[in-house]
Amino acid sequence: MFALTFLGTSASVPSVERNHPALLVEAAGKRVLVDCGEGTQRQLLRSGSGFRRLERILLTHAHLDHVLGIPGLFSTLGLRQSADVMTIHGGQGTLDIVIRMLAGIWGAGRAPIAVEFAALDEGQVIDAGDFTIASFPVRHRDTDSFGFVFQSPARRHLRPDRLAALGIPDGPVRGELAAGRSVVIADRTIDPEDVLGPPSGGKRLVVIGDTETTDGLSNSVADADLLVIEATFLDRDAATARDYGHLTAAEAAAFAAANNVRQLVLTHMSGRYKDDEILAEAAKIFPNTRIAADFDRIVV
Repeated sequence: MFALTFLGTSASVPSVERNHPALLVEAAGKRVLVDCGEGTQRQLLRSGSGFRRLERILLTHAHLDHVLGIPGLFSTLGLRQSADVMTIHGGQGTLDIVIRMLAGIWGAGRAPIAVEFAALDEGQVIDAGDFTIASFPVRHRDTDSFGFVFQSPARRHLRPDRLAALGIPDGPVRGELAAGRSVVIADRTIDPEDVLGPPSGGKRLVVIGDTETTDGLSNSVADADLLVIEATFLDRDAATARDYGHLTAAEAAAFAAANNVRQLVLTHMSGRYKDDEILAEAAKIFPNTRIAADFDRIVV
């Protein structure tokens, strides 16, 4: 299960209702921040999420609306005397910009908290046991951009009907079978395959920041339970979208429909449009669409 809290859903200019981009993803007791726009630390407080167990930031790219919240967050964590090491993941070009930004404030190699930098490449970023995170390259103007796939594994569960039929009692024996190990009961060997059902329950969450095209992204997005992606423009302004390296709502919806996505959440909203305009354009193509608002919480 993945729990998403949208901390900022604006495009490059914030509004009264929408802060700069940031998304908190929680799974299996771990908390990951995707992007950290200006004011993210206050959004964490306003959402009730707070700063506990916040040890990792994934950066989609280095445009300032996605990274300017990092110094303020670090300053607050330093004042709170956080002992956690913060790991920042991003493309090497993105990390270079963040490192220079932090050095300009505190000096080279210095920060209020312990920080590690991990350069992204295509492939697995984190294996947390209960879920993995992988990254894939995204095209957005001249940036070093990445999207992210959060994946929880499908699991096989014990079948009550088979347990009853084979007379397997409650207790440690069932635990052994659930873990994939054979057991012996009354001189009979019971194999896991005798009592386990088919794999089920795996979830796939895909988060894409700013992108000028969906070309080449299908393999990463296919069959996602939830796709979070930008929709900065409407189709009537498609030429402007191309100029600025962004998608239209129609393009995002068509991409979701073509790749068997179950739910689409649009973010990076421009103040030039009303939400119902954006939703109408996307839902006409992909009905299971919603527009993200600051402090929305979605569980996958």
